[in-house]
Amino acid sequence: MSQYKDFAAVYDELINSDIDYNTWADKIIKLCSKYNIEKSDYLDLACGTGNLTNKIAKNFKRIWAVDLSEQMLTEAEGKFRAEGIKAKLVCQDICSLKLNNSFDLITCCLDSTNYITEDKDMEAYFKGVYNHLKDNGLFIFDVNSYYKLTEILGNNTFTFDNEEVVYIWDNFLEDDIVSMNLTFFVKEDNNYRRFDEVHSERAYSQEYLDKIIGHTGFRIIEKLNNYESIKVDKECERIVYVLGKEGK
Repeated sequence: MSQYKDFAAVYDELINSDIDYNTWADKIIKLCSKYNIEKSDYLDLACGTGNLTNKIAKNFKRIWAVDLSEQMLTEAEGKFRAEGIKAKLVCQDICSLKLNNSFDLITCCLDSTNYITEDKDMEAYFKGVYNHLKDNGLFIFDVNSYYKLTEILGNNTFTFDNEEVVYIWDNFLEDDIVSMNLTFFVKEDNNYRRFDEVHSERAYSQEYLDKIIGHTGFRIIEKLNNYESIKVDKECERIVYVLGKEGK
């Protein structure tokens, strides 16, 4: 995997100031209480460096975390160890889940679902989650909205410089796929080390997601605007889906 290798070491420095993990985790736990979810087994997909996993894990007995990047899992493992959290970390593609366990709560946050760009992989992803979710469990995931990816990120360039890390983020939009070309310069002693990564996210309409979710047996319980209990509108940038199995 070419993504999230060198990036893993500077990920938290760049992301943490933009994401309120406490608010997200608090909302997810409140949703579990609202729908009477057992707090025994929790799985976080595309867990990254474990920021959200770490906060939700404290409410569950058994914790699993999956990511495709070994480097990101290494960062996550260090956090879990420091917090005294015992978690099973698995390096695996979230579109090909094969875990010997089922879960009361499964999450996949911070637009990781947008990284799935093929229809067949998206269907396999939802089917895999469905098969690993206990009856009456919850699957909570979020996506960058179609509006955000096509109108805000697509075909735009962004830069960042805090002296320790400098990056140039150049986007190109074609056929609902945003290709993100990132160039990093990370300060090491008196020099800067350069590395490059390419990321791709697909812009999905709600109509598309609703249809494929229905095909895999889930029921859409709620949709939230960026982990807040406000209506999803046409300029919503992050849409949160709360799903349950049939009969929920």
